[in-house]
Amino acid sequence: MNAILLTAIWGVVLMLAGAFIRNKRTPVYLAIAGLTGILVANCIELKTGEAFFIMDVKDMLHTNSFNLTFLTVVLGCTLIFFLLSGRDFEKVGVNVSEYFALVFFVLCGISIAATFNTLLMLFIGIEIISIPLFILTGSDKRNLKSNEAALKYFLMGVFSTGIMLMGIAFIYGGNDSGSFYINHINAGAGKMLPMIAIGMVLLMVSMSFKVSAAPFHFWTPDVYDGAPAVFTSFMATIVKVGAFFAFIRLFENSFGKVQDQWQKLIVILTASTLLIGNLTAVFQQSVKRMLAYSSIAQAGFMLFALFAMNEKAKEGLILYSAAYSLATIGLFAILVKMKDYTVEGFNGLAKQQPLLALTATIFLLSLTGIPLTAGFLAKFYMLMAALQNGHHKWLVILAVLCAAISAFYYFRIIQAMYFREAANKENDSWPISASFKAMLVVTAAIIILLGIFPDILLDWIYYYI
Repeated sequence: MNAILLTAIWGVVLMLAGAFIRNKRTPVYLAIAGLTGILVANCIELKTGEAFFIMDVKDMLHTNSFNLTFLTVVLGCTLIFFLLSGRDFEKVGVNVSEYFALVFFVLCGISIAATFNTLLMLFIGIEIISIPLFILTGSDKRNLKSNEAALKYFLMGVFSTGIMLMGIAFIYGGNDSGSFYINHINAGAGKMLPMIAIGMVLLMVSMSFKVSAAPFHFWTPDVYDGAPAVFTSFMATIVKVGAFFAFIRLFENSFGKVQDQWQKLIVILTASTLLIGNLTAVFQQSVKRMLAYSSIAQAGFMLFALFAMNEKAKEGLILYSAAYSLATIGLFAILVKMKDYTVEGFNGLAKQQPLLALTATIFLLSLTGIPLTAGFLAKFYMLMAALQNGHHKWLVILAVLCAAISAFYYFRIIQAMYFREAANKENDSWPISASFKAMLVVTAAIIILLGIFPDILLDWIYYYI
């Protein structure tokens, strides 16, 4: 509850501050200070089980140690995103304070989507996430690709929202209790009623759009490539894992008892997402576009949490959210500093900027799933969850093969940094601050630390139920 109210309040503060503050650096410090306070408040709620603000929400929102731990990961990764890329907001346009306000509104939507207990709150949470992102995607008004990406994102977002509302209507109509509460959807015995089944499939399709799972991924590369890179970083990480958590919470609480009736649909989604994401990423020359397809491939691994729906899957989702978000935010932070977004743009980076090359290598190794990184353990937990589920073991073999394919396109960047000569010396004159380098080192250190001691994070899940 703390995160929902405080992110909304701080978003309003930053929005109003934009009318009075002309210095572009001040909103960065306001955003970092506010998010630090919200992160502390969320940790206190996680530790004590009590929110600062006592409100009667009629059980429409429900918090426990699992979703509060997830929100801690989201807020922590967003704080690192601000520290690494907050100053790059001013490269997009003059409305820096408003950009930060929109990010806080998205965090408010993620907080609702992580704690919803009714289908109506799910809808509200998803919409609060989506609408600010339409604006952020088209915020670079001078760039036609940004304008095109915003239009595509808006049209696809509206279409998927319509499908979601249709699904909610079918479930409401087919629900004996006539309730929107997710634990009142009577799908726990025998075959699902036709209206419940139709509503469930529509919700699955809608949420698959939101998390860019194949074959509903087609909007993702163009939107991620057209949006300003600093906002693509946020969309591909924090927003994606927030939508995934809502996806899993919905199906676990509403349809978990009849998982055998819809698990094959998730198998198809998972397999197609892994194959399409990895195979398409191999042929990309733009690193930004490659990371867009990579995010689709990573979504395939996160779908294992929905496929398995056991304790190991919950732990894997938390760890995957942290590992994937940190590595991708770090890579995009480096990419934003570059003028050339192609693989050739990384040529000779190890000689020109050795610290940046080293941290980028750690991020890429984590995304690949190399041991001693958080990405390895995250993938391991997901595959273990699938094996514990005991069904469709071939899917685990496919995931391992796809992870091997991903090594090809991730290692191309490492090869360019260490084994190719730079065509020009532009990277020697990069305006890289000491604080930026320090934050990259901290981010890489956290990835390695979680790869060796994952319980530092996972123990938070079990503070209270």
